[in-house]
Amino acid sequence: MTTPLPPQVMEYFPYPKVRIHQDQFINTIYNAINKNQSVLIEGSNGLGKTISSLTACLPTAIEKNLKILYVARTHRQHERVIDELCMINKKHPISGISIKGRNEMCLNAFAANGAFDSKSLMEMCDLLKAKGRCPYYKNVERQTYDYLQIVKQLTTKPYTATEIQQICKKKELCPYELVKAALPDTRVIALSYLYAFDPMIQTAFLKHINTDLSKTILIVDEAHNLPETAVDISSNSLSLFVLRQAEMEANNYGNKDIEQFIHYFRNEIDQLTANINREEIINPDKIIDIIKKGGIPKPRNFFEHMHETGIGIRRTLLAEGKNPRSYINSTSDFLLQWLETCDSASYINIASRYYTEKSQTAKLEIVALDPSNVTEPVFSNTYANVIMSGTLQPLNAYLKITKLSKNTAQFIAPSPFPKEHIYSAVCYGVTTALEKRTPTMYKTIIKRITEVVENTPKNTGIFVASFDVMNSLLNEGLTLSLDRPLYKEERGMTSEKNEKLVSDFKTCGNKTGAVFLGVLGGRTSEGVDFPGDQMNSVVIVGVPYAEPTPRVKAQIDYYEKCFPLFGREYGYILPAMKKASQAAGRPVRTLNDHGAIIFLDSRYATGYCRNFLPSWVNNGMKALPNQDNILAKELKTFFQRIPDATTKSTP
Repeated sequence: MTTPLPPQVMEYFPYPKVRIHQDQFINTIYNAINKNQSVLIEGSNGLGKTISSLTACLPTAIEKNLKILYVARTHRQHERVIDELCMINKKHPISGISIKGRNEMCLNAFAANGAFDSKSLMEMCDLLKAKGRCPYYKNVERQTYDYLQIVKQLTTKPYTATEIQQICKKKELCPYELVKAALPDTRVIALSYLYAFDPMIQTAFLKHINTDLSKTILIVDEAHNLPETAVDISSNSLSLFVLRQAEMEANNYGNKDIEQFIHYFRNEIDQLTANINREEIINPDKIIDIIKKGGIPKPRNFFEHMHETGIGIRRTLLAEGKNPRSYINSTSDFLLQWLETCDSASYINIASRYYTEKSQTAKLEIVALDPSNVTEPVFSNTYANVIMSGTLQPLNAYLKITKLSKNTAQFIAPSPFPKEHIYSAVCYGVTTALEKRTPTMYKTIIKRITEVVENTPKNTGIFVASFDVMNSLLNEGLTLSLDRPLYKEERGMTSEKNEKLVSDFKTCGNKTGAVFLGVLGGRTSEGVDFPGDQMNSVVIVGVPYAEPTPRVKAQIDYYEKCFPLFGREYGYILPAMKKASQAAGRPVRTLNDHGAIIFLDSRYATGYCRNFLPSWVNNGMKALPNQDNILAKELKTFFQRIPDATTKSTP
């Protein structure tokens, strides 16, 4: 029996009826937001989290004149927000825009091709505009009738970033500037985490929308990704390659003092890392001592001098029609951050040695350990926050790690899936634990994988603990054991190649089926939906525990100091189990889906690991003995129960 939705919510909810348990999800969010309170909420696939959070937040947003910032990891998720807003718009007028990163929205080939990250593109863009070198921006500056009409049009209904780009291509307008002009009058904005959580990007963004965090409701989708993203935002690195380029740059522009320092510093770092096996935590004072011995008694003053020099070089390069990239500038930014963080217990400093395609090289890293340094300033300043995902348990751990307010409402929505739609099992006798990775073990794992593939109607997904495990399976004959085409994720694969690979695999669901082989924690195992026959079964090979490197041990130790007795759980166990849980949900995306979830590692059968799996996976999960064909029989029985199993339609 469903609980009625408040009339204020029904004004926006666009569908004839709510799904099972969706009413609880919506009411929990609405009641929290209505009280100016944040909510931490877990809901499984198929519940309708996107439409639920939007319709629950809109009444308060409109009553209080607040903006809704809906942050998610991928463009697919951003565009899903706009799709749902379009449905709402049929019932109640609402404006919304999805935003891609500046480098993906930019139509200026010189700027987009020359930038190597969002920060460098932002700087390049500003320089091009200042020099009058961007025709798309010039057309915006002219404020023509067409331009003003398009801006007005964008504030009347929901638009995706792709639609906006198409409009701008026709009119030769800058999509980024056009969106900026429309944002102040837009109610819902779908965008990446960086706009809300990267301090530099956030500051610029809030100016564009002409408001501050206190006037926003922040919805964080797939929020299990946020702690890792927050750590990445705060971390930085400096390689010998960048130092070499900075030295050459200083020489080219006659900056002898900078050239001499970088030459000396590069040699010192090369020597420091010569005997390091992979990576080593170092005392930050060691680097500061090296800097001072190099004739730099006041490091901060000198690095600020380098920073200004780098800005001047970028301007010169731009005036010459060249890519305005300065390695001196990026080197100075890293060294200034080193000085700023060296006394903080929430950072460690790492020196590492590694191989490129051509040679061995080294780098220094500033590694953040505390995601709350990034999340807490945001969460504490918004009007309210909706933090949601299908894999957030234990909620109290997430609340503590990100420093959400203690009065945050917490709720775990029951799964809407009928139990008979999901088959889950863990197989004894197989594991990827390091000490048991033998050819015999991999051959046994391949046997189990083959049983799954041969008894799955169409597509099967296989997600493994690491590329090392993947390569070992391939070396032991995985490809030859399969009677269906194999689509394999590769290390360092570009997003474009990955999307093409996934798309080709999905189409096999309409034919005789195929196998996708990927890595747990990768973009495919977490960011892609495979409804219907796009993936009938998913196999999870191994527990994706992080390699016990010095940085991982430091993360565990840091959490142990902050949360006694929970360091290993928060810093090691939870990240791995969330990756496994995310992959488990790939084939079960809509309420009509039937999916088999197979864990090929006996560690998932332990009570400790099972505690961290979502209830819809854990409840009813079978533990199968180490015998051939038992898994095959189980799957055959499961899929035979499904009406029309071999011709199931794909939504």
